[in-house]
Amino acid sequence: MKDYEKHSGSDYRPELVISAGSLDDVEKYIAAGADAVTIGDMAFAERLPGSMTAEEIAQAVSFAHDHQAKVYVSVNKIFHHDTLSGLPDYLRRLAECEVDAIIFGDPAVLINVQELKLPLRLHWSAEMTTTNYQTANYWSAKGAKRSILARELNMEEIAEFKRHADHEVQIQVHGMTNIYHSKRKLVQHYMAHKGKRLLPVHEEGKILYLIEEERPDERYPIIETESGTHIMSSEDYCMLECLDELMEHRIDAFYIEALLKSQKYNETVIRMYRQAIDAYTADPENYEFKEEWLDAIHELQDPGRELTFGFLFKQQVY
Repeated sequence: MKDYEKHSGSDYRPELVISAGSLDDVEKYIAAGADAVTIGDMAFAERLPGSMTAEEIAQAVSFAHDHQAKVYVSVNKIFHHDTLSGLPDYLRRLAECEVDAIIFGDPAVLINVQELKLPLRLHWSAEMTTTNYQTANYWSAKGAKRSILARELNMEEIAEFKRHADHEVQIQVHGMTNIYHSKRKLVQHYMAHKGKRLLPVHEEGKILYLIEEERPDERYPIIETESGTHIMSSEDYCMLECLDELMEHRIDAFYIEALLKSQKYNETVIRMYRQAIDAYTADPENYEFKEEWLDAIHELQDPGRELTFGFLFKQQVY
């Protein structure tokens, strides 16, 4: 059973979602209070804390459903001809596992789901391009039930997106974000030239950082997988203090990025957001933020990574 109790109150109850890289992660995060976990096979996904086989995904679904939670599988890779051939069988297996939704960005995924007539719920995520509700509603008309918004949107833009969207909206509220992606393995080629090997993100090893000469105190983690090179933010999002403002706009799902964080850290983050969400939904009018929630996260936060609101309160210039 989950180690928290949900309160009765408002009909509005946003979903708390976190990425996971193993069956142990799935079990721990659901016990801590996550309503859903995002997992997947790295052969079909861009970035995850770890890669899980179809058999492990089936076990994760079984555990989650036994504990009233959901499993979303990331199938958000940009597919090339040589990787497209394995997609139909993978999607069939996910349907057999009865996953609660798949996350896609490439239309090839949608086409395969429809041609195969698979009963798979679709969540649309196109990274930084999910910035306007009309495009999102287009994909909704094609079958998407949820859009995962770009991290660059501010509060006003998120609110407008939610007002006009004809389907569910998910935003990231905690963790690092991707700021650059190349399909080429830029660092791996460089390391090979130097006679060294770069470990994938889900294997133990030292993390490489990009450091700019003008800002030596800021470190940008570099992740390199079969999907290419990913440069991550030097800071972590933390929307805990303003979560009530986001809930006032009836955002459907809040996402925690678990990438490059310890299991203990992620469990703590889940518990604090869980408490905030439950406190608000139980009594929105009398909701009060508790500093102890943020203090618990600060105790485990890497001192070299600042907690920020990201773009939430910034005026955007595109």
